Amino acid sequence: MSARRLFAAFATALLGGLGLAAPAAAHASIRPVAAGVTDFSLGRLGAATGGLLGLAAVVIAVLALTRPASRLGVANGSLGAAAAVVAGLTATALGALVAATADGGLGTGNGLGGAYVALLLGLAGTALGGRALTRSRRTR
Repeated sequence: MSARRLFAAFATALLGGLGLAAPAAAHASIRPVAAGVTDFSLGRLGAATGGLLGLAAVVIAVLALTRPASRLGVANGSLGAAAAVVAGLTATALGALVAATADGGLGTGNGLGGAYVALLLGLAGTALGGRALTRSRRTR
């Protein structure tokens, strides 16, 4: 799969997810309610999953860049780089979805802070994975 198709598929999925989530978030009868400390809502679950996935993307991309002769490195193909890009794009999409559908603001316990972390880590993992992909294509 080429990088253009991968980014086009990501953009389509992101816009489709935001388009489907916007009417639910804009419904007038939904009131922002703070979640309890011990509640583990879907927003928190999505933000935590996105954050961990983004962190994994960053770690895999850094390993692919710094250790080119390893299993995930760029000398043996683009496995680590492609995995980092896919994980980063997924974390970014998940973070954007949680941020778009979170009730209330930061500190209400609905996962908005974690969504921002997932967005940042996903973007960093995607950028580093893309750099590793270009480096793996140069070494071939």
